[in-house]
Amino acid sequence: MEIKNAFPLQAIETKFLGPTNTKGARVKATAQCGSKTIPWDHSKNPEDNHKAAAEALIKAWDWDGVWYIGGSPKGHGCVFVRVNDINKD
Repeated sequence: MEIKNAFPLQAIETKFLGPTNTKGARVKATAQCGSKTIPWDHSKNPEDNHKAAAEALIKAWDWDGVWYIGGSPKGHGCVFVRVNDINKD
């Protein structure tokens, strides 16, 4: 196994936020740099909602690349990591 230092790249974790008295259901994507919260789209399945939140954060920070999705350690959302090699020319 090879582990490369890819800073400033960051993992993204998403989680579902249930509705409150003032806000509908949402999904929040968080990385070390900050977070982005979007409304839950009931026409999409849960995985697609989590992908949409991660994509919103990726777009907000102008990141690119190939991202993979996996389960979060606590099982309450998803984790996204960039997998392509940033050191290639």
